[in-house]
Amino acid sequence: MIRVTTFAGKTVAVFGLGSSGNATARALIDGGATVAAWDDGEAGRASAKQAGVPLVDLHTADWSAFSALILAPGVPLTHPEPHWTVQKAQAAGLEVIGDVELFFRQRAADMPDIRVVAITGTNGKSTTTALTTHILRTCGADVEMGGNIGVPVLALAPFVEGRIYVLELSSFQIDLTPSLKPTVGVLLNITPDHLDRHGAADDPAGALASYAAIKERLVASADHAVIAVDDDWCIAVADRLARRVCDPPRIWGTPVSAEPIPSPSLFVHEGRIIDSPLPDIEAVLADLAGIPTLRGRHNAQNAAAATMAAKYANGFVGDVEKWLQQALSTYPGLPHRMEQAGTLAKAGGKILFINDSKATNADSTEKALATWDKDIFVILGGKPKEGGITTIAPYFQRIAKAYLIGAAADEFAATLEGKVAYEVSGTLDLALAAATRDARASAGAEPVVLLSPACASYDQFRSFEHRGDAFRQMVQAIPGVTSGGMG
Repeated sequence: MIRVTTFAGKTVAVFGLGSSGNATARALIDGGATVAAWDDGEAGRASAKQAGVPLVDLHTADWSAFSALILAPGVPLTHPEPHWTVQKAQAAGLEVIGDVELFFRQRAADMPDIRVVAITGTNGKSTTTALTTHILRTCGADVEMGGNIGVPVLALAPFVEGRIYVLELSSFQIDLTPSLKPTVGVLLNITPDHLDRHGAADDPAGALASYAAIKERLVASADHAVIAVDDDWCIAVADRLARRVCDPPRIWGTPVSAEPIPSPSLFVHEGRIIDSPLPDIEAVLADLAGIPTLRGRHNAQNAAAATMAAKYANGFVGDVEKWLQQALSTYPGLPHRMEQAGTLAKAGGKILFINDSKATNADSTEKALATWDKDIFVILGGKPKEGGITTIAPYFQRIAKAYLIGAAADEFAATLEGKVAYEVSGTLDLALAAATRDARASAGAEPVVLLSPACASYDQFRSFEHRGDAFRQMVQAIPGVTSGGMG
């Protein structure tokens, strides 16, 4: 645990007592602060009590006694409206910050030279965070990984000389971190997501601009900026940072659809990571061919981003080509993100089952569909996001058939009507059974049964993890299926 001493001798309000909230409270207490913690849910209060965190009902507390409000990132800061604790804090003139802010303040106080890689983006940040960590560990670095993935940031091991921290950060976490200053900042992409938390419901353009500005803060504050330049928002961010005249960070791109930019750059070309802005110059750092955990163009870009982040964080130490290829080839992948859940022999080939439950929006599903040219039997649906699946229309011809589940089924059926064969399955088990049946009967040598819902999971499942776990278990219960591990 990282002890937070920056509030020693002061009283701090902590709201939101999930894993990060409890870790925050313990880190503050261990650092000498007095904590008044609360959660609106009985389960959160019970977990805090079990962890030895003192509970104070913040509804009736004297807010003039507090020095700050430490807010869990899942709690609304500004939209749809500020949470009641935020309103009380603002009325009392208190700062409202998060656990990542406490991490950066403690770093500044204890070891400002500790290297931190911070990674954000609408999609791909978990894969890039895990892969950056794996690359660094492969080359012998002492690495801690956490934030929005796995371990809460203050539950990571304490600062020691030479240790590197790799953090996945959501827009909610960035918004609560005014002192954000990573050694390396990575921005992967910006597409509409969680816009209800960033602007008014009747102004989606303004909400998206606010969301993008929050993401930009991560790379603008970094010593080195790593930016993937395949959407207009990220291109604009790279252009703005490139024009800075005072200590500009390094800017680079990993274009897979745009032209390379003339700056320190890696280029992704035909599954290879090339250390040059020009794809015809054979300065190949790594080849991703045949690595099942890094299928698809999007994962090639994630790998390039992780490569440059690891190089900046580790000071370009060692034989880059040698350890990089080894690291990429041994990357185990993440559950629920293009995870190979199993294979099943069929006449003339095999069926590949892919768990992409983490694809909770259409942009993420689009990347999954781009991985295979044809014979995709895709399961779509859940709690729909704004815009539905209209943006995946360029990939409709790759879909052999779609199987629709959850609250989005009727909306998605209307989008697919006359364009893609589909059936309304309703539930995941029925969709998997139908997709397996049709994949068995298909003429393709390697049809893919793909769970990539383009939706949140909350209509039928507790989380995308719950949905993905259910899919994996159902796949592995099919007679004849061979467990596939990560893929």
